[in-house]
Parts: sequence; C-alpha cells; structure tokens
Amino acid sequence: MLKRKESEKLFEKAKTYFPGGVNSPVRAFKSVGGTPLFIDQGSGSRIWDADGNEYIDYCCSWGPLILGHCYPAVVNKVKKAIDKGMSFGAPTRLENELAELILKNNSNIEKIRFVSSGTEAVMSAIRLARGYTKRNKIIKFDGCYHGHNDSLLVKAGSGLATFGLSSSAGIPEAFARETIVLPLNDEKAVKKAFSLYKNDIACIIIEPVPANNGLLLQKRAFLEFLADICAAKGSLLIFDEVISGFRIGFEGAAGYYNIQPDIVTYGKIIGGGMPVGAYGAKNEVMKHISPDGNVYQAGTLSGNPVAMAGGIAQLTECLKPGFYEKLEKKTKRLVNGIMDGVLSDDGFRIFSIGSIFWPAFTHKKEITKSSDIDAKSMEKFKKLHAALLERKIYLGPSGYEVGFVSSTHTDRDIDITIKAFREALKIALQ
Repeated sequence: MLKRKESEKLFEKAKTYFPGGVNSPVRAFKSVGGTPLFIDQGSGSRIWDADGNEYIDYCCSWGPLILGHCYPAVVNKVKKAIDKGMSFGAPTRLENELAELILKNNSNIEKIRFVSSGTEAVMSAIRLARGYTKRNKIIKFDGCYHGHNDSLLVKAGSGLATFGLSSSAGIPEAFARETIVLPLNDEKAVKKAFSLYKNDIACIIIEPVPANNGLLLQKRAFLEFLADICAAKGSLLIFDEVISGFRIGFEGAAGYYNIQPDIVTYGKIIGGGMPVGAYGAKNEVMKHISPDGNVYQAGTLSGNPVAMAGGIAQLTECLKPGFYEKLEKKTKRLVNGIMDGVLSDDGFRIFSIGSIFWPAFTHKKEITKSSDIDAKSMEKFKKLHAALLERKIYLGPSGYEVGFVSSTHTDRDIDITIKAFREALKIALQ
C-alpha cells in the first residue's frame, strides 16, 4: 500500500490553517478519496511526496511545466534573476525580452500585457472587451472555465440563451445576469442569443480547447462560426488559452486552427511555472488599455522579473525546431499504447490533442459538451486514480481534469505508464 503517513500528518495540520486544509479546492482529493499528497520535490518527469514516494507526473503543475520539473535552463535563468532582485514594481529589461520573444513568434497579437495569473488575464480581457465595444453582456459556454471571476463563475440556466445563475455563494445575481451561458457546439443557441440581446453583447469567450471539464474538443467549423458572427455583430472573440496557449503549439489553438481571435489570454506556461498570466490583441484593441486608453488595469507584481526570466528560458526551448512535433508523438505513443490493451466494449477512451490527454469512461466516440459526460463514470475514475497512485503514476485528482506530457517524459516513462494504466483499468472496470 502507498505510504501516506507523513502526508496525512501534514494534512491534519493544514486543516487547522486553511479551509479544507488546502489553498485550492481541487487539491483536497475529495473526488478521488484519501489524503492529498504533499509534494516535496520534482525533477524532470518525476515528483516525490513527503513520504518519499516517487511518481511519474502527468499533472505538470496543471500544465505549465511543459519542460518538466526543474529544467536546468529555466532554473539557471531564474536563479540569475533572483540574485539581482525578486521584485521592483518598476519596468525591467526582462519584460521587454519576454514580450519580444512572444510577439515575434505569434501572429495573433501585436501588444501584450503581463499580469499575475490566468484569472487576472481573463478578468482584464473581459473588461477590455466591454470598454472597447461599450457593451455589457458576454457569452460564455457551459463546460468552459475562465477562472474565478464573479461574472464568469456561473452555470447555465434553463433554455438556450438564458442569463447565467450563480454557481458560488457570494456572487450577486446582478453580476451573473450580465453573462449568457450557452451549450458548446451549438450554433443555433449563439444565433438566438444575438437575436435576443442584439447590440449589447460585448464578446464571446471560449476555451478553444476546453480542458477544464474534461477535454471537450470542438470542431474547427464551430470556432470559425464564432469568429464570423462576432465580426458581423461588432462583438469581440476572446480565446482563453490559459491551458492551450504554448501547449499545443507556440501560437496555441489560434495557430492550430488558424483562426484569429480578437483577444487571447495566457497562463503560467509563459513563466516556466511561476505565477504569471497575460492577455494580448492587435494594437487597435490594446491601445484602449491604460495608460494609453480609458480601460483601467494594473498589477503591482505584473511583469515580475523572476517570472519573466522563467518564461524567457522556457519559451526559448519551445521554439526549437520539432519541439511540438516530438511532444505530440510522445503523447500519441502513450495514448495508443494504453488503448491497445482496451476492448471496444470496455467503455473507456482517451481523448487527446497535442500533448494534452483525458482518460474518460465512456462509450461515446466524441465528447463535445459537458452534458455528454456521465457523472457516474467518476466512480470508475476514483478507482483508476487510486490504482495508478499505487503504481506510482500521478494524475490530477479529478476525473474532469486532463493530463499533460512534458518534453522530459522518456520512452521508459511511457512504457511504465502504459503497463500501469492497463493494470489499473482492470481494477477500475470490474
């Protein structure tokens, strides 16, 4: 059995300090059972917990660690930055360097603004869209997560184009009423929303690769439709690429699908795993941000030099020829290796794109919206997760979360994982 004595002791102490013993709800292991693992260190594709257990890690800090843990070039760059100072609240050379690296290799944006998290990036992008269009309402999709902003942490009400209902205590219904929540992959619902709310829709926001509630892969035609209707109606299209940006390609989903959004948001992958985010757009839109324009947005630690240094080192590696092709090849090898041992009537599939994958207990050949996910299947994932931990494979502790492959996952790692998955699936499918 997996040793958890030290993690259990740490968790009991943590419960006296933090709500639920954690600083982010998904870490609590409530959906998979057992005690959360307290991680002590990471290196390459591996992590070690407080009890000394070693795991092959496919959580990768929820995606940002595309080079794995403690990648030497990132660590060295960060150490050099720390030696000069950890925070100034003033401009630094490193901000320019990271911005230039991104903008020179991303045709979708002309200017960028660094912030401190993906949530902050999305919050700022929404404000920019409202300020630019002088409109109030926004469209989001059920099954897409855009951080814990009040106006976005809402769930769908009844009907195709109803106002959102608050999904968290503490969010006034007045805020939620400005958000129209629609099902994914439903052009009719989008058209109806524009018909009902006419000239008051500031933007549509979507994860072009929805990866926060399973991996709800959308057809290019739907994303293209969203771009077209926004252009026709004078609304802006926001691609929330906090997960997909720099993950499925340097230009993210916008480049992958060859679709030009009006605003793009990015997350911690641009900081080598350090707390950072960003949003960007063409200059015509970005010139409305203060101090150039009248849309106010600020952050004391925005452009933090340590995060900028980590981002420069990481994204430089991502730009090397063949980087993303090799990463996708590894991921396909992992997915195909697992699925080769699965029978067609087992009711298990792995959906993937680039270096993102999602194991799902389903007979469906595709899952494009949250309503396609069988909530009862999470009991099978609970068994799978426990069996994988026993075999020293670490996934995020929820069946709705996706997994990530890093450049440091070796062929041996993948072989070990395939074997472990096949054994764990026999237990989960009993």
